[in-house]
Amino acid sequence: MKDQRDLTILDRLRQTRAATVAELAEVTGSSIATIRRDLQRLDEAGLVRRTHGGAVINEHVDGDAPFPSVVSHNLEAKQRIARAAADSIQDGQTVILDIGTTVLQLATLLRGRHLTVITTNIAAFDVLRDDPAVHIVLLPGDFDSVYQSVSGHLTTETLRLIRADHAYLGVSGVSAAGDLRDTTIAQVPIKQAMATACDAVTVLADHSKFPGTGTARVSLPSSLVRVITDAEPPVTTSAAFAARSVEVLVV
Repeated sequence: MKDQRDLTILDRLRQTRAATVAELAEVTGSSIATIRRDLQRLDEAGLVRRTHGGAVINEHVDGDAPFPSVVSHNLEAKQRIARAAADSIQDGQTVILDIGTTVLQLATLLRGRHLTVITTNIAAFDVLRDDPAVHIVLLPGDFDSVYQSVSGHLTTETLRLIRADHAYLGVSGVSAAGDLRDTTIAQVPIKQAMATACDAVTVLADHSKFPGTGTARVSLPSSLVRVITDAEPPVTTSAAFAARSVEVLVV
């Protein structure tokens, strides 16, 4: 129930930019006291900013900002990460591309490659749609203009029918203990379904994602094999990945 309330609160704030505690209590069917506790927790996570009597969406959260406004953020680092990811892909493979601006940079490097690309990322689809070398599969779902992606029940159900060689995922943050986090709860089951649908998972995360933000924990199966980043993660995080036999590649 808490996760569903978080999703409802964040969706409402994305639409209206600001809302009162009473308004959020009404749309979630919760008490005023419960919403106040929720907003305090979301404020501490960096997702919203408490105001007198309510809250506003935190416009500085990368994961929640409109897609065009974050494409160029840490662009050089994202391009290095994308290049390392592209170098790991072999022609003839089937790969899954998640949402996010670093994954978009990877998509630009796949043009001209003989690959099957399965994605929820509308921006990545636009990059590859006219390339005769790439067989692209755009997954079905509800269109999200903020993330330039599709999501929902149709998306996760379709992923159950798919088998791929590798998935390349983005995240909103990585905790000190190496837990993957996301600011958008609706994306969590999609990322998990992507991971289950493939033999190996690589997470693409620039230095700003350590620790980053995110109220939702993305629990991936043992297919997580690599994290590509542009700076050494905190020692505790690197140790947590090493304990799970996850390679950390710094580029």
